[in-house]
Amino acid sequence: MALSIRLSRGGSKKRPYYRIVVADARSPRDGKFIEKIGNYNPLLGKDDEKRVVLDAERAKHWLGVGAQPTDRVARFLDAAGVKERAARSNPKKAEPGEKAKERAEERAEKLKAQQEAEAEAANAPAATEEPAADAAEATAE
Repeated sequence: MALSIRLSRGGSKKRPYYRIVVADARSPRDGKFIEKIGNYNPLLGKDDEKRVVLDAERAKHWLGVGAQPTDRVARFLDAAGVKERAARSNPKKAEPGEKAKERAEERAEKLKAQQEAEAEAANAPAATEEPAADAAEATAE
């Protein structure tokens, strides 16, 4: 039987409260479990000691038996000093998708075209003002 140490949700709508339980990996999230080894209340402040309450001794026992913690529970166990959690890295997580990249390229092209048009417009009146200024000087003399 594959064991997992995971969260089981309780509490009402928009007021979550979780039990940290050891359960068969095939059982439903809020279903039957073997043992409750702690609880987690995300509504409390991060510095509150009652936010995560964990029986470290029982957690060590279940880890020794072969129970696998979920990612969130592994974080709690690492904070409690029960089990070291390896840092995970996903460098592609922040990378935009293909459509977003295409839209960014289109925006860059439009911006470049607009800047070129503004540059031409800035150069064109300057070229037409010089002969007009020469003509104005000629009439003034």
